[in-house]
Amino acid sequence: MSGAALELVALTKRFGATLAVDNLSLRIGPGTYCCLLGPSGCGKTSTLRMIAGHEAASSGDVLLGGVNVTEMPPAKRGTAMMFQSYALFPHLAALDNVAFSLKMRGIDKATRRARSHEMLRLVAMDAYGARLPAQLSGGQQQRVALARALITQPQILLLDEPLSALDPFLRIKVRAELKRLQKQLGISFVHVTHSQDEAMALADLIVLMNGGRIEQQGTPRDIFTAPATAFVARFIGGHNIIKGPNGLLSVRTDRLRLGRLDTEASPDRGRAVTVRDVEYQGTHVQVALAGDIGADLIASMPERDFFADPLNPGDRVAVSWSDGDAHELSQ
Repeated sequence: MSGAALELVALTKRFGATLAVDNLSLRIGPGTYCCLLGPSGCGKTSTLRMIAGHEAASSGDVLLGGVNVTEMPPAKRGTAMMFQSYALFPHLAALDNVAFSLKMRGIDKATRRARSHEMLRLVAMDAYGARLPAQLSGGQQQRVALARALITQPQILLLDEPLSALDPFLRIKVRAELKRLQKQLGISFVHVTHSQDEAMALADLIVLMNGGRIEQQGTPRDIFTAPATAFVARFIGGHNIIKGPNGLLSVRTDRLRLGRLDTEASPDRGRAVTVRDVEYQGTHVQVALAGDIGADLIASMPERDFFADPLNPGDRVAVSWSDGDAHELSQ
C-alpha cells in the first residue's frame, strides 16, 4: 500500500438550513495519523463522509494525491471506510466478510481468499477466519472490519469512532494496534473521535472542530501545551480558565500551586480560594477550588505532596502559578 496527501479545500456541507461543515480547508500529509476531534454535532463525521464520498459536498473540493475526487463514487476514490457499527455480514464467515469487496469486483475465488487470509494475518485474526461475526468478540469483529477495509489497498483509511463499542481495557489495547498498523502500512488514517485521550494517544495531527470549523490543529503536545482558545482549553481537558488582568489565561491543572493562607507554605502572590472538593485518583489528587478568579478550578497534586499536608473541603488556601505556565487565550 502507498499513502497520498489529502487536501480539503473550502469544503462545506449543508443539510437544509443547517450548516454542518463551514468552509473547511485542511491538508493531511501522506503517512499521517490524523484525528478529527470534537463534541457531537461539530461536523467531524460529516467531514469524514464527504472524504469517503458517502456524503456529497455542498461546495468545495476533496483532493487525494493531487487528484480531485469530489465527484467520484466511493469505490473509485482510493479511500476505504471503517464504520462505527463495523457492518459485518452476519451470515458470512470472517474470511468471506473480508473478501466480499473483491468478490464484487469479480476477482477470482483463489485470489480473493489468499488476499483475505493475508489481511486477517495482518490484524492477527487468521485463526478465526471460519467464524461468523456472532462468534467473535467486539474487539475481534473490529479487527475483521479493519481487514475488510484494508483489502482494497486504499491510499487512506477513514475510521468513524472505531473504538466506541469496546470496553475501556480493550480500547487501550486496540488503539495501540491501530497505531502500529498505521505505521506499518505507511498510509494516512483519518480517525473521528470525541475522546481527548484517544486523540492524544493516536494522532500525529489533531484537528479540533467546533461548529463546523477548525478551532485548532497541531500535534497533541502543541494543542495541550498551547491551546488557542478557551473552547480548546476546556475541551482538551487538564486546563483551568482563569481571569487575568488583560483577559483569559489557561493554566494546566498540574501547574497550580497551593499553600495554606496562614503558614509560611503560602505561595508568593497567591490568590485566596476555597477548597470545594477533594478526589483521590491514585497517582494524584484532584482538588476542586472556588474563587473569584475562575469557575471550577482544579489543582492536580501528586499523591505524596497532598498527603504530606492534606486539604479538606472548606479550607481556605492560596493558589498561584509561574508566569511561564500561564497561556493567553482568545475568546
